[in-house]
Amino acid sequence: MFYFFIQPIMTYNLILIAAAVIPAIFLMIKVYKSDRLEKESGRALVNLVIAGILSSLIALVEERILSTLLNSAVQKGTVLYNVLLYFVIVAVSEESSKYIMMKRRTWHSPEFNCQYDGVVYAVFVSLGFALWENISYVLSYGFATALVRAVTAIPGHACFGVFMGVFYGIAKKYQIQGKASMSKLMRIMALVFPALMHGAYDYIASMEQVNSGWYFAGFVVIMFIVSYVMVNKMSKQDEYLI
Repeated sequence: MFYFFIQPIMTYNLILIAAAVIPAIFLMIKVYKSDRLEKESGRALVNLVIAGILSSLIALVEERILSTLLNSAVQKGTVLYNVLLYFVIVAVSEESSKYIMMKRRTWHSPEFNCQYDGVVYAVFVSLGFALWENISYVLSYGFATALVRAVTAIPGHACFGVFMGVFYGIAKKYQIQGKASMSKLMRIMALVFPALMHGAYDYIASMEQVNSGWYFAGFVVIMFIVSYVMVNKMSKQDEYLI
């Protein structure tokens, strides 16, 4: 009898979770299949997804603390407030947590032997982050939220991961070549560039001006196209580093 009453609720929640998870899995498969030279082990990929989930929890704590400080220091709704919120608190917290978790698990890994591996690592961590974030959103706000995030937030995190991974793979190449300063510069870019894109994404999405929706749509479309082209290009130009 108890199961009879809770079964509809369980079914609905499972549908929501599936709607949250499927877009992330689809993008993971796309990036994985584009790895031509030597695919990463399933264990490594699962660990990266878990790292992404953990990074979302770390970022959540950071954002809560920093947002409290921001609210006490700057008036809400001002340009300065929005810039600090989206570019510094949200973007830096989320992208840095992804980067740190990714680097801890991959930089010294013997599997990191191809330049494209950097893209795989960053995208899987980013989609692990997005997957967990999306589940929490859709369980709170419903199926409509899942549909919107399926075509915006989840691919958005994947795009941020693509740019992070491109610089990260180049950084590894320079490190193996003994060019420590260039490797460090590329690692900095692997964090800064995705953070700027992430901040711009959130800032434009929050704009309330006339036609702001078109600005956001244009930004998202361009970001998706550039990321897709970069994935294909990096896949075709992939090379062994060791």
